[in-house]
Amino acid sequence: MRNQTIVISGAGIAGPALAYWLHRYGFTVTVVERAPALRPGGQAVDFKGRTHLTVLERMGVLDAVRARRTGTTDTVFVDGDGRELVVMSGDFTGGDIEILRGDLAEILYEKSSEAVEYVFGDTITALTETADGVQVHFEHGQPRTFDLVLGADGIHSRVRKLAFGPESDYVHHLGHYYCVAGASRWSDPTAPRDRARAYAHNIPGKLAIDGGPKAQQMYLFASPALDFARDDTAAARRVIESTYADMGWHAPRMLADLAGFDDIYLDSISQVRMNGTYTRGRVALVGDSAYGNTLGGFGTGLAVVGAYVLAGELAIADGGHVTAFGAYDRIMKHYAKIAGNSNAGPFLAPKTALGIKARNWFLGSRGFSLMMKYGDKAANDIDLIDYPARVELTDVS
Repeated sequence: MRNQTIVISGAGIAGPALAYWLHRYGFTVTVVERAPALRPGGQAVDFKGRTHLTVLERMGVLDAVRARRTGTTDTVFVDGDGRELVVMSGDFTGGDIEILRGDLAEILYEKSSEAVEYVFGDTITALTETADGVQVHFEHGQPRTFDLVLGADGIHSRVRKLAFGPESDYVHHLGHYYCVAGASRWSDPTAPRDRARAYAHNIPGKLAIDGGPKAQQMYLFASPALDFARDDTAAARRVIESTYADMGWHAPRMLADLAGFDDIYLDSISQVRMNGTYTRGRVALVGDSAYGNTLGGFGTGLAVVGAYVLAGELAIADGGHVTAFGAYDRIMKHYAKIAGNSNAGPFLAPKTALGIKARNWFLGSRGFSLMMKYGDKAANDIDLIDYPARVELTDVS
């Protein structure tokens, strides 16, 4: 079999979606995930438009995703005394279907786990490509040789660094940071969730959101690049506490609650710029590792569509990665434009009081409605190929 064995780095969204399609087409797939288990809960993600829903339907998971959707939640911007200023519609923030990232990952994992090898608690540390395959080294496991390596390991992709070069060459800080925080009980589907409305307050350069679909708390603030370890919860807590010490409104109570939260994630708002080339040799990138744009609104949809396209092109090319990767690059270079050069930071956390007033005016204007319609159109800007339901690879050995 040509290019029969494939290793995928990352068991978030793109990884399990890739694994499902590749197994369906007859490939032998291993998924390696650095975390010791699936990450539960997390912030809400969403799907927009016919294209995203069609891919979920073809995977056979659309009903399961709908059954675990969070529902539409409006975000109410208020002043320091809690008076309502403007409402950002949940139709904008939640798309057609909104679901917790951990719930979606679990659905995709369950869809693929019986036929796919999942290795948790390990990560790829080195790649050595030869004429016939790639020798893959792991932090804990023994080296193994695979025909192809696929990076689905997020905006800080280890595979991209190993195959393409330093993160600084491809990931560009956009001048803001965001933090989602909560207690692990929030991930319990049986726990009560008061998500009817989220309340948001700005001071220049800073936004705090209390409640809502993304997390129990969410923060977003302007800042140059910070030096901290992303997996250091204590460091993230200190950054938020010092940054928001001067904010009134609910912030003192939120910071007090923050001290007891065990699920805190702080990261930069950044964009991945690959110039339309997501493949190199026997390595390909999919999802945020290839076309990530933090809080851009299309990341999850791009991940599942990218997985569908990459696996489908490998199938119809009978495993021929040169042909398949070329087609994947061409298709996704066009479609990934929906991630664009947008930056949610200045919109959500304007740096001046005048900027905050202008943003609030825009949210209540016809221009905002037109922007929502543009986003819906962009999400469908792809001729979605109806790849064969199953392809048997040809033995060309």
